[in-house]
Amino acid sequence: MSQSAREKRRLPQHPASDFSPPSLEEAARLDLAALFSALGTSPAGLTRHEAGERVASFGPNTVARERPLAPLRRLLRLFLSPLSLLLLALAVLAQLSGESGGALVIAVMVVLSVLLSWFQEVRSGKAAERLRAMVHTTATVLRRDRDKTAAGSLPATEGRLHEIPVARLVPGDIVHLAAGDLVPADVRLLESKDLFVDQSALTGESMPAEKNAAAPVSTPSALESGNLAFMGTHVVSGTAAALLIATGTRTRFGSIAASISAQDQPTAFDLGVKRFIGLMLRFMLVMVPLVFLINGFSKGDWVEAFLFAMAVAVGLTPEMLPMVVTINLAKGALAMSRKKVIVKRLNAIQNLGAMNVLCTDKTGTLTQNKVILEKHVDIVGADSAHVLELAYLNSHFQSGLKNLLDVAILEHAEMREHVHVPRSYRKIDEVPFDFLRRRMDMLTH
Repeated sequence: MSQSAREKRRLPQHPASDFSPPSLEEAARLDLAALFSALGTSPAGLTRHEAGERVASFGPNTVARERPLAPLRRLLRLFLSPLSLLLLALAVLAQLSGESGGALVIAVMVVLSVLLSWFQEVRSGKAAERLRAMVHTTATVLRRDRDKTAAGSLPATEGRLHEIPVARLVPGDIVHLAAGDLVPADVRLLESKDLFVDQSALTGESMPAEKNAAAPVSTPSALESGNLAFMGTHVVSGTAAALLIATGTRTRFGSIAASISAQDQPTAFDLGVKRFIGLMLRFMLVMVPLVFLINGFSKGDWVEAFLFAMAVAVGLTPEMLPMVVTINLAKGALAMSRKKVIVKRLNAIQNLGAMNVLCTDKTGTLTQNKVILEKHVDIVGADSAHVLELAYLNSHFQSGLKNLLDVAILEHAEMREHVHVPRSYRKIDEVPFDFLRRRMDMLTH
């Protein structure tokens, strides 16, 4: 048997349909040899052919998002809105009662308001698609070029790094991560060096989490496993090689995105329209029969009474309302566009304008990426300069990654005025921060 044949035999030969990726909890506990076998891959990565088969089997590595409606479907949805249907029904009643002019006015108002909304939403949707198409995210992945050794090619047991679109990644791929990289999928770390990952998108923690390929699994929660990283997070510092376990909607981030995109919550405008239509229908159910009966009994001409009752029903509804509302919403969307904001649905403008107070979580962390030190207290809650001094020494002398809390302590004005670290203290030893103790220790003199 030739050397290349033996190398090929040692590599796993699993078609994409022959396996299902293990769960993240299982992947965190399996040793690497068992994990490679379960995913049908090798330390040299997948071939392009294997990756292509898995893309067809598992789909692209993208999260679920709202699918844009086709223009005709969008137009039909606007015509079938409750307010449009009510007005069109009244236009038919007006025509039956001989009010051709009123019927024409109502129909024209409905058509104009629907077309204006349709034009604005289609234009905004195309602008959003163009912006989305401008963003191309890639990842550095290890791929074997061929299954067999050929002249001038790499042996089958070796791989080569390629820069490919994130959407083409599949379970079993091996990616290389560095500071600033987005984690392209849910991965198990194979190698790592001084790796810190920002997981705030999933956990809400503002501090980067330390990750280690050799971290023992001491928790049943995948999010707290030190040897796993997740889509939607990014590398703050360090480097790593990682094996993709789950991609696309199978990731933790992808499942959250899928649940959000599947929920089509009505806006405040939609709810207001429904309440208005309900009010108008209740008025009609009371007024139209009452007018019909009174007019019929008093005049004895029931045909004329019916036509008059229909005219009352038409008169109760403000046929200019949809046009007035649509023009105002379109004006708001135009004002937002001048501020570089794309409004995909006109009804959302009313939601934004109806806000009196907007509350967001972690505003300081998300908008400024900065923590400010306000108080320094001891174990009983009293202000303590000694606590502040110890915290300053710890943050100043540590050799690891200085997180937001360290920066806040070091930039505290009071400490810069009263503590002279270089000439007052000397570092003797340090116990670095680790994920088990969740703390670090500093010995100074």
